[in-house]
Amino acid sequence: MRVVSLLPAATDIVAELGLLPALVGRTHECDWPPGAVESVPVVTASGIDAERMGSREISDAVGGARHGGSSLYTLDTGRLAELRPDVVLTQDLCDVCAMSYRSVARAVRVLEGDTRVVSLEPRTLDEVFGCVESVAATLGVAEVGREVAARLRARVDAVRRRVAGRPRPTVAAIEWLDPVWPAGHWVPDQIEAAGGVSLLAGSGEHTDRIEWTRVVEARPEVVVIQPCGFAPDRTMAELRSLTERPGWADLPAVRAGRVWVLDGPAYFNRPGPRVARGVEVLAHVLHDLPVEPAVTTAEARRLPTAP
Repeated sequence: MRVVSLLPAATDIVAELGLLPALVGRTHECDWPPGAVESVPVVTASGIDAERMGSREISDAVGGARHGGSSLYTLDTGRLAELRPDVVLTQDLCDVCAMSYRSVARAVRVLEGDTRVVSLEPRTLDEVFGCVESVAATLGVAEVGREVAARLRARVDAVRRRVAGRPRPTVAAIEWLDPVWPAGHWVPDQIEAAGGVSLLAGSGEHTDRIEWTRVVEARPEVVVIQPCGFAPDRTMAELRSLTERPGWADLPAVRAGRVWVLDGPAYFNRPGPRVARGVEVLAHVLHDLPVEPAVTTAEARRLPTAP
C-alpha cells in the first residue's frame, strides 16, 4: 500500500495507526510526529508567501470574507505521478486550508493505475474519531482503527466525567485574527467536553467571519485564541490585531486574566487524533484540571490580566 496524504490531519491519522512506512508523499505542512515525517517527499507548496504576510493580507489573498477563494496549496502533479500512490487522502471541508477533493480528483484522473481518492469531511468531534476508523479500514487495518478511536473517545469521556458538575464558563474561541473568525466544526464539541459553553459557534457549524461587536456583546468569560495554521509564537506576534480593538480591555475574560493562546495547528485546527489532547488542554484552561502529561506553555499560554 502506497499512501499520499494531502491533509496534515490525515498524516496524523496515518502515524497514529502505525502506517508511516506506507506514506510516500505528504504536504509541506505535515509536521507530526516530528522526526518521523521529514524524509517523506513533499508534493504541495504554498500558493502565497504566508510567512511574510499578516492575517488580513492572507485573508485577502485567499478570497476574503467567505473562504471561497484560492487554496493556500498548489499540487505538484508530476511528483504525485512519480510516487504511484494506491490511496490519496484529501478533504472537501475547506478549499483554503488544504487541497480540495475536486482538485485532487482532477489530478488523479490523469495518473496511470487505479488510485483511490478518499475525502475526509468530519464536522464534529465524534466524526473526527470516525475518520480514524474509516481511514484505517481503507488502509486495511480496520481493527487497529477501532482500537485507536476507542482510546481517543475514552480520553475525552474521562475529561467529561472529571468536569461534570463544575461551573461552565462561556468561551469565545477565535480561529482567525483579522478578520475575526470564530472556531466552528469540532471545536465547540471540544469546549463542551472540557466543561465550557461555546458562545460564537455550535457543534459542526461551518463558520464565517464576524463583526468584532459580536465578541464584545457576548461578554465571554474565557477567550481562547487558536488561529488556523499559526503556532503560538506567530499568534503572539499578531495579537495586537485583537488587543487593540475597541472594548477588548473590558471583556470579562480579559479583566479576569482568562485569555489563552493555544497551539491551534496541533490540537484544534486539524481534524486528527490530537483533538483529544485539545480537550485535555481546554480542561486545564477552563478548570485548572491536572492532566497527563502536564500542559506546557507551548500548548497553552496565558496572557496577563489587563490593567
